Amino acid sequence: MVSAFIMIKTAAGKSEELLAAVRDAEGIIEAHIVAGQYDIIAEVTGTEVYDIMQSVSGHIRDLNGVDDTRTYICLE
Repeated sequence: MVSAFIMIKTAAGKSEELLAAVRDAEGIIEAHIVAGQYDIIAEVTGTEVYDIMQSVSGHIRDLNGVDDTRTYICLE
């Protein structure tokens, strides 16, 4: 099992609207609105790194209002 954290930057005023959609995306375990450079942080798991990248590119990045994402794969 592979885990990762996805940092999501949203368009102004879109964080609350996008939170439910992010939580519903495939592989997402948890998602929270946070203060700082990014607006939402999500934890995702998958069988392989490919599964995580598919979730990000196929589900989260396609959401209207998502400006940028950064994915950090857990090494332990």
